[in-house]
Amino acid sequence: MGRSRRTLPEELLLLALDPTTGTTAQPQSLDLGLAGAQLVELALAGRIAPDGDRIAVVAPRPTGDPTLDCALELLRRRGAPVRAVNWIGGPRLGLRQTYLSHLERCGMVHAVEGQMCGVLPTTRYQATDTAISREIKARLDSAIRTGVPPDPRTAALAALAHAVGLGKHLYPGNEGRSSRSRLRDLIRHDPMGGLVAHAVMDVQNGAAAQPRRSPAPAGRPAPGPGARPAPEPARGVPAQPSHGSMARAVAH
Repeated sequence: MGRSRRTLPEELLLLALDPTTGTTAQPQSLDLGLAGAQLVELALAGRIAPDGDRIAVVAPRPTGDPTLDCALELLRRRGAPVRAVNWIGGPRLGLRQTYLSHLERCGMVHAVEGQMCGVLPTTRYQATDTAISREIKARLDSAIRTGVPPDPRTAALAALAHAVGLGKHLYPGNEGRSSRSRLRDLIRHDPMGGLVAHAVMDVQNGAAAQPRRSPAPAGRPAPGPGARPAPEPARGVPAQPSHGSMARAVAH
């Protein structure tokens, strides 16, 4: 994969970045969206493909993008296809910060240091060229305004933007209501984007199905309906090393 094109996680993060405050809209659901955007980007690169509600690796060769390749390798190690909702619902381990740092290295954002309550160091991010974010949003605006089916990349971006709740950030107020509705409707134009977007919303709604339990051994009572299953191993991008003796608080 060449680096002349921005990846979907990068574009989703730039859409979510508030140019005034330097924080990201919908910080919690955005983490889920970034994990979903990785899946769509890998699918567009021909490395994975949907298999029902699961994701299967079809070409494990690296893409050339270290963060995407980390996700691809973790998927490959699973062996069998993994349910999209389980993958997206797994711990993200610094994924948003990984992409913010990457955008900073690429010169698309710059870090603004500050302090919270005069003590805890914080970092906010400002776009160095707002034209990039405007160009990304213009693609969504065009698809919404014209009603012409967008290309798969733009359709997936729209689906993810809707899934993480960026509609009110991009098209605020009563005047943006129809645009938010059309943004939601764009989900149907890309099967992979739709699968991932619905998985993101399912995770937020707590609708992910619990894994089927094996019968309890003889003499041991079966777990009650309120019992929590053992957590799955952590998935996602490895945590980035902290710098300094005090953990830096990153603006959400």
